[in-house]
Amino acid sequence: MVSESATARADSCPREFQSRTEQQRQSDVSPVVRVDGFTAARDVLRSPSVRQAGFNAELVARFIGRRHAPVLYQDGEPHQRQRSATARFFAPRVVATRYRELIERTSRDLIDRFRAAGRARLDDMSLELAVAVAADIVGLTDSPRDRMAVRLNRFFSAPPRDGGLRAMLRQVLLGQYRMLSFYWFDVRPAIRARRRQPREDVISHLIGQSYSNREILTECLTYGAAGMATTREFIVMAAWRLLEHDDLKARFLATDEQERMTILEEVLRLEPVVSVLKRRAEREIALDTESSPVVLPAQSLVEIDVAAANRDTAATGPCPHQLDPDRTRPAKVSASVMSFGDGPHRCPGAAVALHEAAIFLDQLLRVPGLRLERPPTVSINPVSTGYELRDAVIVADTAYGTPHGPAER
Repeated sequence: MVSESATARADSCPREFQSRTEQQRQSDVSPVVRVDGFTAARDVLRSPSVRQAGFNAELVARFIGRRHAPVLYQDGEPHQRQRSATARFFAPRVVATRYRELIERTSRDLIDRFRAAGRARLDDMSLELAVAVAADIVGLTDSPRDRMAVRLNRFFSAPPRDGGLRAMLRQVLLGQYRMLSFYWFDVRPAIRARRRQPREDVISHLIGQSYSNREILTECLTYGAAGMATTREFIVMAAWRLLEHDDLKARFLATDEQERMTILEEVLRLEPVVSVLKRRAEREIALDTESSPVVLPAQSLVEIDVAAANRDTAATGPCPHQLDPDRTRPAKVSASVMSFGDGPHRCPGAAVALHEAAIFLDQLLRVPGLRLERPPTVSINPVSTGYELRDAVIVADTAYGTPHGPAER
């Protein structure tokens, strides 16, 4: 373990914040070479001597190679070129202008339906919002959005942990079927439409780069995981926290959008959706830690404990276990610390996720009589090492005289 004694330096402040997912993560993730201090983690993620090893990256490389691998799995100059070419789709200014109306309209539609029914599943609402926005950015707009959300939800569902060889084979075949369905009903129509008439979206860009249909499918799945699945979990977690803390909810509703996003980033700091980032060291890497220099061996697998790095006082200041939107951090340290990653692979959609959550929750939390009837169940996806929050039921005073119905499924 490579450690900067992050927990030891966390001072004697009371642990007022109890992580909802820490226990599951500890039981699901086994360390290899562990980095849990902020400075060492940042150095690894920014090092030119590491390559992506998370999200089954090395398995993907064996089957599709590096030439047109999804941007998540690229490294070095190819990755930098692709990130530069697609940056225009994710820039904060673009999000705040081009996509704002879509986020606001979709949020209103979702909340109007919720108020009419008086009851809904929060994870279903957040998925529909995340799919609508990510689909517009990627270019998956030539199929019914609600059906695409169902297909992606099934595809990204965590596989069962046991059941033997037969269950594993069944899961593989089912995964292939779901991927083919996503391609046939969602990706293929979008590709055909953009070959006829290119638009300002990711699929049109990939077609211009001579990507094959198979390569575009793989890229769409990557954006689906990054832009839809993780944003969905973030919104549910943030809503859960705000609904449990009346003072924080009141502050969230009383302030401006920039501070709302700061509050959301503080929640995300304490509950990062992806808890472990993995890199493969291509050569020896020397790290400076608080205790002494450490050398990571060449070809070692490095696991960065995001949750621990996010609680390192070197990045957070005093009382790192408390939810404190007003905390003072060192210069150039993000409010969410490493929850969106760092270095070349830092999440390009961070601004998208924050705007979605801020706008949607601002509307949702103003619904009269809103309360959380059933908190979500928590599980960990073994591929992403991220939490999944399901079956969170919210209820409210009905605005349109419609009696409460069954929870939306």
